Amino acid sequence: FKSVTFEDSLFKNCVFEDITSLNTYFRNCTFVNTTFYNTDLEQYKFVDSELIKCTFFHIRTECQISFNDDYSAYWIYFVNFLGTLAVLPGNIVSALLMDRIGRLTMLG
Repeated sequence: FKSVTFEDSLFKNCVFEDITSLNTYFRNCTFVNTTFYNTDLEQYKFVDSELIKCTFFHIRTECQISFNDDYSAYWIYFVNFLGTLAVLPGNIVSALLMDRIGRLTMLG
């Protein structure tokens, strides 16, 4: 799930398995006899929700990328551009050496 908000929903006899959520919340929901297996749905994502006979197995708590306003697409492309520029001198030197000493010698 990516940025989904469930409101006033009833989940009965459900199984949530292998779910990764980013900014997903359950507001005022009711869960009855529900199993959460290998998910990252933690308690803070259940706002004013009621959990009745629910079980949680293997809850994941690893870091996840979130694209907030501070981390816009511009910075992603700019960092990739800088990484490409860092490799450029090595590519130029490789091409010049390959022409000078030959491809087989360079490969060796």
